[in-house]
Amino acid sequence: MTDVTSDTEALQAPVSGTSAMDDGLVAELVARAQAGGVKLTGEGGLRQQLTKRVLESALEGELTDHLGHQPGERAEGGR
Repeated sequence: MTDVTSDTEALQAPVSGTSAMDDGLVAELVARAQAGGVKLTGEGGLRQQLTKRVLESALEGELTDHLGHQPGERAEGGR
C-alpha cells in the first residue's frame, strides 16, 4: 500500500469563508490516493489518515491555546 503525501503548507493555510471544505482540495486528495493505490476507506485508507491528521491538528491547537505559546517556545516568565 502506498502512503499519500501532500503539501503540508496547503493543509496549514488559514481557512477563509464560511466553509472549511474546499471541494477542489478534496477532489485532489481523492485523485492522489486513487493514483497511488491508497484505499479510500478501511485500515490505512485516506479517510483514516485524514481523520488522524485533523484530530491531531485540533488537539495541538487546543494545547497551544491553553499553554499560551507554540511548541518548542519558552513560556513567558520561564514557566
